[in-house]
Amino acid sequence: MTTPLPCPFPLSVLYQDQHVVILDKPAGVPVHAGPKGGPCVEDCFPLLSRRKDGPWLAHRLDTETSGCLAIALRKQPLLAMQKAFADKTARKTYWAVVEGGPDADRGEISLPLTKKTAPSGWRMITAPDGTPARTDWRVLGRGERLCWLELSLHTGRTHQARVHCAAMGWPILGDTLYGHPHPEGLHLLARSLTLPLTPPVSATAPPRKGMEAALRACGWQGI
Repeated sequence: MTTPLPCPFPLSVLYQDQHVVILDKPAGVPVHAGPKGGPCVEDCFPLLSRRKDGPWLAHRLDTETSGCLAIALRKQPLLAMQKAFADKTARKTYWAVVEGGPDADRGEISLPLTKKTAPSGWRMITAPDGTPARTDWRVLGRGERLCWLELSLHTGRTHQARVHCAAMGWPILGDTLYGHPHPEGLHLLARSLTLPLTPPVSATAPPRKGMEAALRACGWQGI
């Protein structure tokens, strides 16, 4: 029997049973192998299950986003999770530290998104004829020229949280594509995930170390 290779990045498990694993994905690690090589989440799959059929990613996170990432160890829970994401019965919340921030304490962003490709690369933009995208936001704390938001994504479009925040005039701290660089990278955390399985599955991810200073500046107490 072949021994699985060690995971090339710190493997932190937030939840695990015989059907589902929810990882705390590190920032900077893509979920799939890319053309440039380097470690990815799928590299750790042999450590999660030795079955020939699986594991499978149930959804995706941007490379620079950390936090809750669901992985199915069996085909039936994979189908159930995919249906939950499609039906919008899976509940995802994100934490973001943004530049500036809204004046109100809560609100909704409903801006369609589409992909724009240029010689320099691709990015998502808002466009009236794009795919519908909706994000609810709530202020959790404020600091000097910073704001700590809880984001609830009702649609799972590529870069949705990043583009929506930038379009409102408060880009996420460290967003090199839609905002400005930061030494500690993108301040976006997939904070919690609840899946309507039987029984229900839920997990909460802590902020990575690089986000903590900005969160504390906005009033986070480290809970």
